[in-house]
Amino acid sequence: MNTPKIFLKFKLWRTLCLSLSALLLCGLAPAAQVALWPTIPFVRGQDLCQYQDAYGRTRAQQSGDMARLLADLIRSGADPKQAPELLQTLDSLIDQGRQRATGGFGMDVLLEGSFKAALDQVYEQHQPRVRQVGFFNPTALNELVRVLRAQHRQGSLEANQLNGLTGVAWGTYSFSPGCKGDVLVTLHIETQPGQTFNYQARGMPESVMGQIAYQVFSQFQKTRFPSQVMHLGKTLELLGAPGNVLGTTNSPRKAQYACECMQARLPTVGEYIYLSELGNWNGGVSSDKGLWALSQERVMAPEMPNPSIVRSIKEFQSPEIHYFCVRTVADKKTTSLCTP
Repeated sequence: MNTPKIFLKFKLWRTLCLSLSALLLCGLAPAAQVALWPTIPFVRGQDLCQYQDAYGRTRAQQSGDMARLLADLIRSGADPKQAPELLQTLDSLIDQGRQRATGGFGMDVLLEGSFKAALDQVYEQHQPRVRQVGFFNPTALNELVRVLRAQHRQGSLEANQLNGLTGVAWGTYSFSPGCKGDVLVTLHIETQPGQTFNYQARGMPESVMGQIAYQVFSQFQKTRFPSQVMHLGKTLELLGAPGNVLGTTNSPRKAQYACECMQARLPTVGEYIYLSELGNWNGGVSSDKGLWALSQERVMAPEMPNPSIVRSIKEFQSPEIHYFCVRTVADKKTTSLCTP
C-alpha cells in the first residue's frame, strides 16, 4: 500500500471540496435543525442558600454560633440586655440585602440573554457548516422594535406563524449553597418529535450559561449515528459501533468482525482522513489521535507519520484501538457477513 499516494489524492480532493462547484458533492446530508422559541422562561426555585443557612447545621450548632456571637458583642462593650436585639437587627439587615439583590424579574432575562450570547460565541469559535440550533423569530423588525421599546418580551403568536418552530426551551434557577453569589441553573429543551434534553450547570449568573450553551452545542451539533456524508461521489453511511457510538478494542480483527455483524466494514485510510477533516461538528469523526482499526490486522496511527501512518498491529503491545463501522450505501447487503 502506497500511503503517500493516498495523502496526495486526499489533498487534491480536499482542494476540490473547497471550491463552490464541488460543495454539493462534498457536503453533508441534510440534518434536522432545531428552531427554538426566542423567549426562554426561567422559573425561580428554592433558595438553596437560605435553605442551607436554615438546615445545613443542627439546632445545637446554630445555638452554639449564636452564643459565640453574643459573647463577642458583650466583650466588645455591648449592653448584655441589648445584645440579643443587636443580633436580631444584624440578621434582619442581611435578609433585607438578599431580598433587594434577588427581587424583581431581571434574573430570567439575564440568563436568557447570556445563553443566547454564549451559544453564538461557541458557534463562532467552531464555525460548523450547518448550524443545528437557532432561534425562531417570525416577528417583523418594526414589531420587534416596538416590543423592545416597551420593555416587553415576545408573547404568543398565531398558529399560522408557528410553522417554523421546532422546539421550545425553559429553565429553572436557584441560588446555590455556599451563599457566594452563584446560581444553579437547569435548561430543558423539547423538540417537535417529543424528544427532551436536559442540562445543568452552576456558576456566577453572568457566566453559568456559557457551560450550558456548550452542552447544548455538543448535544445537537455532534455527529449522530447513523448518518450519511458524501465521499468521492458516493453516499457513505456512518453506523458507529455495536452498542456504542465509537468502539474500543485491542484487536483490529475484533473490530472488523463487529462491523461485519452489522453488515458493514471498517473505514479505509482515506475515509478516516476525510471524516476527520470534517470533524465532530460537521458530520465527521475526529481521528487525529490514538490508534484506529483497519482491515488486514492493521491500524492507522495519525500521530506516527514516519515512515507511514498505517502500521501492523504487531508493533503495539495491548493497544487501545478505536473504531466505528461504515458502509457505502450501494454496497449494502441483505445477508449478514457475521458467522458464529
